[in-house]
Formats: sequence, C-alpha cells, structure tokens
Amino acid sequence: MVRWIIIASSTLAMRLTLFPLHVLQMHKIKKISRSFSKLPPLFPPPLSGRSYIEQISLFRNERRAIGCPSYLWFLAFLSVQIPCFLLWMTSIRRMCLDNHPGFDCGGALWFQNLTELPHGVLGPIFPFLIAGLHGVNVHFSFDRSSVRNTSGLLGLLSEYYRKYLNFMMLPLFFIGYCIPQGSLVYWVTNSSLTAIQQVSLKLPVVRAKLGLLDKDFPKAPALSAEMVAHELCKVSPENLSPHELLVLSVKLLSSGHRARAIPLLQMALEKDSGHVKALIVMGQARLQEGLHAEATDHLERAISNLILTGHPTAEDVDHLILASQWAGVACIRQGKNAEGIMHLERITSLEEPEDPKSKAHYFDGLLLLASALSKEDRNAEAVKYLRLVVAYDPSRKEFLDQCL
Repeated sequence: MVRWIIIASSTLAMRLTLFPLHVLQMHKIKKISRSFSKLPPLFPPPLSGRSYIEQISLFRNERRAIGCPSYLWFLAFLSVQIPCFLLWMTSIRRMCLDNHPGFDCGGALWFQNLTELPHGVLGPIFPFLIAGLHGVNVHFSFDRSSVRNTSGLLGLLSEYYRKYLNFMMLPLFFIGYCIPQGSLVYWVTNSSLTAIQQVSLKLPVVRAKLGLLDKDFPKAPALSAEMVAHELCKVSPENLSPHELLVLSVKLLSSGHRARAIPLLQMALEKDSGHVKALIVMGQARLQEGLHAEATDHLERAISNLILTGHPTAEDVDHLILASQWAGVACIRQGKNAEGIMHLERITSLEEPEDPKSKAHYFDGLLLLASALSKEDRNAEAVKYLRLVVAYDPSRKEFLDQCL
C-alpha cells in the first residue's frame, strides 16, 4: 500500500479512537451547564463574611453534592488530542527526513515524493489547504450560539482570540513550505476530519443519536444587544413608553452593555420619575458601577414610592425587598452601616412572601442583615435571623455556625 494512504488511514484511525472521548466531554460539559445555575458563586458575595478559600471550598462541596462534573473536563479532549497531533507530526517528519523506505515514491499526483518540501507550480496546494482548513475550523468553532452570544469581558477576549486565530492562517501558509509533504498529508487529513466532525456534531440527527440534543430543541434565539440596537434604529427611543424603555434597557444590561442601557433608563425616568422598576434597575446598575451615592438615591426613591402604595401587591412587596436589599448594600459600602442596617431591617417588618421567587429574595435580605449585624458585634440578633434563613435553606447553616 502506498505510504500516503497509510498516513491518511492511520490518521482516521486515531481520530476515530479519540472520538468517544470527545463525545464524553460534550456530555460532561452539557451536565456542567445544567448544574451551573444551582452552584454558589465562585467568589464570595458582598457581606458574606467568607474568604476566597472558604467560598471555593463551598463551591467545590456543592458541586460534588449535586453531581456536577469537574471543570477540568473542558480540557480533557485537548489534553489528549494535542499530544497525539504533535506525536504524529514529529514521527512522520522524522520518517521523511530519514528517507524511510517507500516515502520517496509513496505519494500521488503532485506530491509523489513524501520526503520533499512543497515546491514547483503546485507547491502552494498543501500550504493553502492547511491555512484554509484552519480558517474553516476557527469559523465553525466560533459559530456556536454560546460563543456568539457571549458578552462582557469574556466576549471581548473571545473576539480577540478569534481574530488571533484567523491571523494565524498567514503564518501557517508559510510554515507549510517548511514541512515535508508526508507530514503535510497527515496535517491536511487531520484538519479535514476536524472540519467534518464539527459539521456533523451540529446536525440534530447526529446529536440526537449521541444523546447530545437538548430536550427543548430548537430554541428561540435570544435577543442580542445588536438586535436591540437594530430595533432602536427603527423606532426612536423618544417615542417609547417608560415600560418599553425599561424592557430594552434590561435586555442591554443582561448582554453586558451597561453604557447603552443607562441612557434608556434615564429617559424612562424623565418620562416617569416615579417608575419603581426603572428606579430599582438604575440603582442596581449604578451600584455595579461603584456609584454608591447615586445608587442609594435611586433605590431610596423607589422605596418611598413603594411605601406610599396604599394596597401593595405581591410584586410591590418583592420590589420593596429588592430595593431595601440593594439600598442597604449601597449604604454599607459607603461606610453608612447604621443606614444600611435600617434598610435591611425593613425587610423583617414584611410578612414572609408565598411566591417562591419573592421568598428567596426575602431570605437573601435576612442573610445580608445578619451579616451586617455580625460585623457590628450584634451576634445575638444576627443568630436570630440566621436561624430563620437556615430553616428555609439548610445549606446556609455554615453562616449560623460562624456566629455561634
């Protein structure tokens, strides 16, 4: 059998051997994505009183408790594929340089001699294929919705990394002239199989066979910041109602585009200065920017409007809990601990909500209050509220243990 066929077939055999590991990795990553919302944050939340080591330990214990796989699974396939790629490349290159029997006439078409470097009129074919397949694989890798919809710092880094990989097409083209044609046969075969694999794993039929298809497939595409901006181009923001402006600003904030969202919130408040939801969202946005005084102002205005409500609804109560939480945090971050505790204590005057989401906010507020009280050496009061929190969520028991 001619040598180039042996090289190509051995490459195919290697990729088929590695494919089950790739599928297993995809299953693990899918399980991680489903478990992510159930895990505590990796870094300690404000006023939690936990150190980074304690928070990471809590994160690890919770991850194990719910059966979430290790995050090292993200590197599993690459940690095997890259060494195999380098091993195959160096081995074939060494065989070419050592004039292994059959390599001098084991090619076909324009690459008859596998020991030679690309040359002649048809010499650019292999370098062009290597660079082109690299670009195709980069495109397929970054074409996934999870990558395209990534925003914030991670999205920016992802975009720069994509540009870097695309730029690498040029160096790879010239590197192709410095590698024996036998190694280039392997490289082209491997890159071609990677492209085929990526295309195949995007097909719903293939994903269903491998158990990778989400139950809710297909999903409706989420509105990106660009889509929101496109809608704003069609309709002038001045013609939108405060509620519509709030909805657009929330979509922008969720996409990490705070700078675009703030003007819309300001416009909504200019049209309706007492819009509670807009005040709360603006307060949260300002708090994230570190503008604690402005955040406090907006949140306290929201609280005043909610308190003046004659017959508050369940939604009003939830808004009051959230506004009191964030106002308390904003005051404490300014060193106004007494005012912050006063805002947080407002939550204790409310009845425990029946709505699960509001109830979670309620006990989050009690936890923040207990943390603030413990820092003021008011442990007895902190313990009282922590017992209520633990009764609702036993996983918070460690906070109670710290105060006892």
